[in-house]
Amino acid sequence: MKLTGAQMIWQCLVREGVHTVFGYPGGAILPAYDAMLDYPVHHVLVRHEQGAAHMADGYARASGKVGVAISTSGPGATNMVTGMATAMLDSSPIVCITGQVGSRLIGTDAFQETDVTGVTLPVTKHNYLVTRAEDIARTFREAFYIAKSGRPGPVLIDITKDAQQSTAEFEWDTAAPRLPGYRPDLRALPSEYQRAIELINTAQRPVILAGHGVILSGAMAQLQAFAEKTQTPVALTLLGLGGLPASHPLNLGMMGMHGEAWVNNAIQEADLLLAFGMRFDDRVTGNLKTYAPFARKVHIEIDPSELNKNVKVDVGLVGDLREVLDELLPEVVANGHRDWLAHIDEMKGDSAVRDIQNLPDSGHLYAAHVINDLWRLTKGEAIVVTDVGQHQMWEAQYWKHEAPRSLITSAGLGTMGFALPAAVGAKFACPDQEVWVIAGDGGFQMTMAELATIAQEQIKINIAIINNGYLGMVRQWQEFFYDRRYAATPLLSPDFVKLAEAFGLKAMRVTERRQVKSAVEEARAYPGTVVLEFQVDQEDTVFPMVPAGADLNAMIRRPKPEAKAEAAPEPAPESEISPVQSEVQWQ
Repeated sequence: MKLTGAQMIWQCLVREGVHTVFGYPGGAILPAYDAMLDYPVHHVLVRHEQGAAHMADGYARASGKVGVAISTSGPGATNMVTGMATAMLDSSPIVCITGQVGSRLIGTDAFQETDVTGVTLPVTKHNYLVTRAEDIARTFREAFYIAKSGRPGPVLIDITKDAQQSTAEFEWDTAAPRLPGYRPDLRALPSEYQRAIELINTAQRPVILAGHGVILSGAMAQLQAFAEKTQTPVALTLLGLGGLPASHPLNLGMMGMHGEAWVNNAIQEADLLLAFGMRFDDRVTGNLKTYAPFARKVHIEIDPSELNKNVKVDVGLVGDLREVLDELLPEVVANGHRDWLAHIDEMKGDSAVRDIQNLPDSGHLYAAHVINDLWRLTKGEAIVVTDVGQHQMWEAQYWKHEAPRSLITSAGLGTMGFALPAAVGAKFACPDQEVWVIAGDGGFQMTMAELATIAQEQIKINIAIINNGYLGMVRQWQEFFYDRRYAATPLLSPDFVKLAEAFGLKAMRVTERRQVKSAVEEARAYPGTVVLEFQVDQEDTVFPMVPAGADLNAMIRRPKPEAKAEAAPEPAPESEISPVQSEVQWQ
C-alpha cells in the first residue's frame, strides 16, 4: 500500500507494539503529528523535550520495552540530547524521532536546522538521517532491533520534512532488519568456560558483583541459583539493586562510593570477583591500582568492549548473562564458604543497623528517616524513581528492593531532573503499580514543568521532595574537601505546596517525623498526584563515602557522636544521622 512518510512512521510504531509516545510538536515534525490522529497511539505532551526522552527512558526501564520520544528539529532535537546520553550510559532502549528541515535545505543553516546526527553520534547506539519515504520502514525496524538487542541503548531517527510529506510503497515484510555486521558471534570459547569454572570451584573468598545486566538479561533466577549453590555473597551496583532480593541472606548490599563499608572491605579482601553484567565504573572501583588486589577476576558481559576496559580480568566471557550462567551452573560445585561468610558478618558489626525497620527518632527530620518510612509504609511494593544526589544514595541504602525494575535512577550520567519525567514514563508503562518520585529540591526544579504534563494526563504519582535548602551532594563535597566554602550551593526554592496547587495538584508540607506517616497515608489514598515536601535537616551527610580516586576501603565513616560538639545530645548508632547546625535557616 502507498502511504506518506508521515503515515509510515505511525504504521511502524503500531507494528512494533508501541502504544504511548512522549513528545512536543514543531514545524519540521508537523506532518507526522498530523498523521498521528489516525493511529491508535497515545501521545503525551511534555513541557520540554528533555522530559520526553526521560519519559521514554522511564517507560523502557519499568517495562523492558522500547520507549519512544518525538520532537521537532533544531532546539527540539538538541533538547533531547541529555536524555539520550542518560539512556546511553545506563543501557536503556529508547528510540528518539526528530523532524529535520527539508533535504534540499540541509547544510544551509535553515531555520531550526541542526546536524542532530552529528551532535548525537557519541551518545547514541546508532542514528539515522532519513531523506526518502521509502527508507522509513527499514530504518524503523532496524532502529527498534538495535535499541533492544545486545546491550540496549538509544537510537535516533532524524527524518526530513519532505520525506514525511512524500509518498511511497509501504513494505513492512521486506524491510526486516538484516544487519550482518551487527550479528557477531558472542559465544565464549570452551577453554574460557573451563578456566572460569576452575577459578570458581577453587576460590575461598569469592564475591559476586551484580550489575544492571542481571536485570536487562532477566537473569535474576540464575543469579540466585548460582549464589546459593556456591554460597557466594552478592554485592550490587546501584542499577543492580533488585537483581537479588534485599532480604536474601547472601545479599550484601550496594558497593562503591556510598556502598556499605563491609561490602567494600569484602571486595578488597576477596580472592575471586565474579562480575555479572557490570562495567567496573569508577564509582564502584575507587583507585584502580589498589582495587581488589588479591582477587582473580571473571567478567561476564554482553558488550565485548567492556572487557579489560577499566579492570584487567583473568577470564572474560562474552555473551548474554542468563545464557552464560545457564552454561556455568551445572559445572560449578556446591560450596559452603562458611568462614568467609562469617568473617563478612563480623565486619558488618553495628553498621548493620540499616536493617532495623524503625530508625531512632531524635526529634529531627532526616532524609533517611523519610525514605525508610516510605519503604515501610509502602511495604516496598512500589516503583521508586529517584533524581540524583544525596537522596539517591539514601534511597539505595534505606529502601530494600526485593524485585527487579523497582528502582529507576540515572546512574551513569547522574542526570539531575531525571526523576519527575522518568516517573511519568514508568506510570504509563505500569499503570497499575504505585509510583513514587524521590527528588531533591535542586533536581526537582530542573524539570518541575512536567507537573503540567501530569495534571493534563490526570495520572497518579506520589512525589517526595527532599528539601534541604542546598544542592546537597555538592555541598557535602564542599564540606569534606573545600573547607565548608559553600559556593553556589545554598538554594532558594519556590513554595512547592503552592506550586503544586497552581497546577491543580494536591500538596502537603512535612517538617517533623511524626507527620510523615499520616502524610504518606493520605497521599497514597488520594486518587490523583500528590506532592509531599519534606523539609529535612540541612547539613546532612551520606556515609560512608569513598573520596574520588581513593582506595575502595579508604572510606570516610560517620564520626562518633561524642566527637562532634554540635551532635545530638543523645548518642546515635553509626547509620543514624546526626544534626549539624545549619548556616541557612528555614523560613
